[in-house]
Amino acid sequence: RQPLIAGMYLMMSVNTVIPPGEKVVDADIACHYKRFPMHLFAYRVHTHRLGKIVSGYRVRNGQWTLIGRQSPQLPQAFYPVEHPVDVSYDDILAARCVFSGEGRTTETHIGGTANDEMCNFYIMYYMEAKHAVSYMTCTQNANPEMFRNIPQEANIPIPIKSDMLKMTHGHHEETKDADKSSLLQQAKKEEEEILDQGDFYSLLSKLLGEREDVVHVHKHNPTEKAESDLVAEIANVVQKKDLAREITNHDERDNTILVRDRIHKFHRLESTLRPPENRHFSLQQPKHGEGSWEKEHTGDFHIEEAVEWPGLDLKLGQVSGLALDPENNLVIFHRGDHVWDENSFDRKFVYQQRGLGPIEQNTILVLNPGDAKLLHSTGKSLFYLPHGLSIDKNGNYWVTDVALHQVFKLGADDKEPLLILGVALQPGSDRNHFCQPTDVAVDPITGSIYVSDGYCNSRIIQFSPNGLYVMQWGEETSLGGARPGQFHIPHSLALIPDFSQLCVADRENGRIQCFRLETGEFVREIKHKSFGRELFAVSYVPGGLLFAVNGMPYPGEAEPVQGFVMNFSTGEIIDTFIPLRKSFEMPHDVVASEDKTVFVGDVHAKAVWKFASTEKMEHRSVKKAGIEVQEIKETIVEARLKNNPESTDPLKKQEKQHLVRQASTGVSFVLITTLLIIPVVVLLAILVFIRWRKTTVYGADGEHKLDSSSARILGRLRGKGGGGLNLGNFFASHKGYSRKGFDRLSTEGSDQEKDEDDGTDSEEECSAPPPPPAPSSS
Repeated sequence: RQPLIAGMYLMMSVNTVIPPGEKVVDADIACHYKRFPMHLFAYRVHTHRLGKIVSGYRVRNGQWTLIGRQSPQLPQAFYPVEHPVDVSYDDILAARCVFSGEGRTTETHIGGTANDEMCNFYIMYYMEAKHAVSYMTCTQNANPEMFRNIPQEANIPIPIKSDMLKMTHGHHEETKDADKSSLLQQAKKEEEEILDQGDFYSLLSKLLGEREDVVHVHKHNPTEKAESDLVAEIANVVQKKDLAREITNHDERDNTILVRDRIHKFHRLESTLRPPENRHFSLQQPKHGEGSWEKEHTGDFHIEEAVEWPGLDLKLGQVSGLALDPENNLVIFHRGDHVWDENSFDRKFVYQQRGLGPIEQNTILVLNPGDAKLLHSTGKSLFYLPHGLSIDKNGNYWVTDVALHQVFKLGADDKEPLLILGVALQPGSDRNHFCQPTDVAVDPITGSIYVSDGYCNSRIIQFSPNGLYVMQWGEETSLGGARPGQFHIPHSLALIPDFSQLCVADRENGRIQCFRLETGEFVREIKHKSFGRELFAVSYVPGGLLFAVNGMPYPGEAEPVQGFVMNFSTGEIIDTFIPLRKSFEMPHDVVASEDKTVFVGDVHAKAVWKFASTEKMEHRSVKKAGIEVQEIKETIVEARLKNNPESTDPLKKQEKQHLVRQASTGVSFVLITTLLIIPVVVLLAILVFIRWRKTTVYGADGEHKLDSSSARILGRLRGKGGGGLNLGNFFASHKGYSRKGFDRLSTEGSDQEKDEDDGTDSEEECSAPPPPPAPSSS
């Protein structure tokens, strides 16, 4: 593996207009950089014949650092950066192209022909391979006001000698005294050169805009394979000059329109790949003293991946939704062979892949939560891009489809929907339309329906049980920061019947907002720094537990992608969890049962994880002090000695010792008391009998014999140490007894060994001296 990967960052203007006769026209481009650090080492500029100077900068804390500046009328090559520049997270990359409209009688726009213009600043960079993205773009001006401080050099054209013009790419005006053949040759050269540039420009955007496997629209970092394939295709286009000649057969005006449309498409693509900017967050302090969740549970509660669960190996599409039905079976909503990518929607959020038809696989799968066995499946030929899933108390499935912009109610055994909300394939913002709705929640008491809407709307809508509009609340997040009741993609819903509240995972604001069901009134916000900037999903368990999953960390941030367990009343984080096997990529939904079993679905990994609480695991098989005690309906069935490897993780020991002590307290008390009382009673009876017998038979001499006999018995009880009572030695000296259970007890615990007899996870502690620690599995 190479430690460093190189790539190209393209800054280009797509909407510059140059008025006729205007002496100086500036085209400015600026974007916040939201990725891992990159190191710049070369640059290239490009315009057509009206361009005078192109300059590029890194802006950090208001300081402008030159990357490079050059005349676009000079030979167009990559020039080395004079002083290598590094770019870090949240720096600004800025570029300016200076044009002159002198000599033109009509407006000049961005396009792919000689009569159009372009404003491009290319940067070559390298990054650490593990973070590398091989192609990035910037097509907007994020902060026009900042260009008031651009260095004056960016506005000063570089003088071009007349002999240098002969070496350029042909976008300059020809001299009047050139002969006819030269003019024809130059015209042909110019046409081919410009068309080649325009073709590369448009085909580049076409490659990025129409490939289905490049990148999911909501993942900021494209996959390595998709990136490498894309770069290979781009390189192939650059090398093929023949493509330019093919375009010459088309009408110039039609070509211009095509190129401009593709440029706009490229712009839309770039905006979907770029992480949202200007997002602020702060730590929400929990409110204490509310709710019914008992505080003492917080210290001992922990969940871990159930590594024996086979569901991780299921063959699924993009997993978008999870739920548990009334029988506590796991229900999965996935996209089959359909993928949400940058080519799925146009600028108005209209689905563009209707020609593929609906998903031909069953998109709703019902699994046994214990062994992942498929119990039932449905949803074939109904959906285009599944998203949210919930199940009401009657077992009906409530799902959303972001391509159809609709909400569906399905019976578990019905092939046709029982209720449909929204208009198919028509995005909107009124009472009858949705725009990429994300999730549904149904009140088990009133039957009211709540819909989070969505990617292109920022609202929660309430409907009556039969689908009539009741009310809505919510608005877009303001520039000054996210206020209560504002959303930036309300992505997931959790209904809290215990408190008559509805909680929303406000995804791009990285928080949970809770509202009153009856009025939509804001109640509280739950937000922690460890959430990072994105919070994808939330789920509630009756009794006071809230579960959530976040998104991948932004470059330069330390918060990992993980799951959270929270006290709903206080908002306090009780526990966090991550997989032990395959890693989270983009956990998209989470659902939890009352026994604290948690399932997480990942839209990128196309996987579903199962997590279980250690409390539940310990109840199945508890091992303490070398005695394994299995509990079945509170009946002790056997006790046997185990040789246990000593734990190599002292933190795990301390964390779980309380659980072991608590689970085995009753067993230990009964067992030890019984084993101690019986021999003591027998011993006392023997001593009394001997004393009585000796007194009766031997008279006075009996006292000495009694002492001798008693000494022998007590000697056995004391053992070799002679320092105290040792019931183990006493029983070991009698045929038919063993020392099992009577060695000195160790307080060191182990969570590494698995009971070979019952196949369950167990808690063990070892006798002293312990055997060597068992090697940990990878």
